Amino acid sequence: MSNVLRLQTNKTQSDMGRVYAEIELIRTGDLSAVADGYLPPALVRRMKVTVLVDSGADMLAINAHIKTQLNLPVIQTRECSLADGSVALLEIVGPVDIRFENRETTVRAIVLPGEAEPLLGAIPMEDMDVIIIPYEKKMIPNPKNPNYSYTSLK
Repeated sequence: MSNVLRLQTNKTQSDMGRVYAEIELIRTGDLSAVADGYLPPALVRRMKVTVLVDSGADMLAINAHIKTQLNLPVIQTRECSLADGSVALLEIVGPVDIRFENRETTVRAIVLPGEAEPLLGAIPMEDMDVIIIPYEKKMIPNPKNPNYSYTSLK
């Protein structure tokens, strides 16, 4: 399966039309350990991250620094199509919980090299039932379902 990823490192004035959001990433294994009584809640590995919201990409993409900070295990490696047309063999890690406002989901993440800009793709966005408001340059919970995520099984 190929994924379109955009490897950007810095926000600039040419970011016109780009939407960014602050999300929290949490090591899912730590949440399980807390639920099972093996880890105190204060030791759960988590971090707030500003991501490029990209509905043209499929998955969550994080950089190597985030992978290390959360100590996310490698699940597999996969060939991925990059925004410049090249193909790279990248690690898939996880699981990782994503939290945004009153929404959350659990996903795997593609690891981009170095300090590449993280991005949030369509699959986790759909699962959290969030939408992009381009003219305001923001992502928000779907106003049709303000209190909880909605999923269609059709």
